[in-house]
Amino acid sequence: MLFQGCGTALVTPFRKDGSLDEFTLRSLVKRQIDQGINFLVPCGTTGESPTLTHKEHLRVVEITLEEAKGRVPVLAGAGGYNTAEVIELAKEIKAMGADGILSVTPYYNKPTQEGLYQHYKAIAQAVKLPVIVYSVQSRTGVNVEPATLKRLSEVEYIAGVKEASGNIGQMAAVLHLVPPNFTVLSGDDAITLPLIALGGRGIVSVVSNEIPAEMTALAQYALANDFAAARDLQRKYLPLMDVNFVESNPIPVKAALALMGLLEPVWRLPMCAPNQANLAKIEKVLETLGLLAGRSVHAG
Repeated sequence: MLFQGCGTALVTPFRKDGSLDEFTLRSLVKRQIDQGINFLVPCGTTGESPTLTHKEHLRVVEITLEEAKGRVPVLAGAGGYNTAEVIELAKEIKAMGADGILSVTPYYNKPTQEGLYQHYKAIAQAVKLPVIVYSVQSRTGVNVEPATLKRLSEVEYIAGVKEASGNIGQMAAVLHLVPPNFTVLSGDDAITLPLIALGGRGIVSVVSNEIPAEMTALAQYALANDFAAARDLQRKYLPLMDVNFVESNPIPVKAALALMGLLEPVWRLPMCAPNQANLAKIEKVLETLGLLAGRSVHAG
């Protein structure tokens, strides 16, 4: 299992003029690796992938791979509602040396369960690289049902699912139906611990942009059945996990990273800066945790 523990759904930093900030991206990736992250996920929706050009998308993956230098696996985003286009992008990412593809379900056109099955099967057979299905009904309008994931688990190269339904019962059903070697990852930071307790393998995390060492520790404690230590971290950092969604992701996490001095507070439309009340909430949580720029960051 290449993708277990904590993987960061990396934000994409931009300069004040809106262009890709390659220098800061390299710094962010280095910080992740230095703090012990288990794998990296560039160009997901947390990375504002819908607003990246094709060239920028590939460049973000390329930089992540260059900085990772094989030290941690790279699970690159390649999803969308046009199966043929997803396949072509995934082939390019494979050629660059990525270890796998995270592919969000087709959005807006709302395929049937059979359509979802055929979509992912076509990607896996064409690309021949591990594919992690990304199921997030609240964003896409379509749910990958447990029975469909059971069918997909039988397709070569379909390696797992990022389960972001927020439905613990559905997660339990998925883990009941799929084989042990099918990687089930949480798509919600706050549900990492219970999903691992059910048999999941980790998290594709937003909060690990801010606290990579701590979120990795939480996942690893849970995987080692040290739930007391995992709960301690859960209690401490739950306010940060929650405030990251006080507005649409990745608005709050980028605002937080800017307050931490790690990037410029720049989003691409239709993403924009948080309102002042929510920015104050974000700043308060960071201050309480000692994460504001110029303050030390310690695990635990």
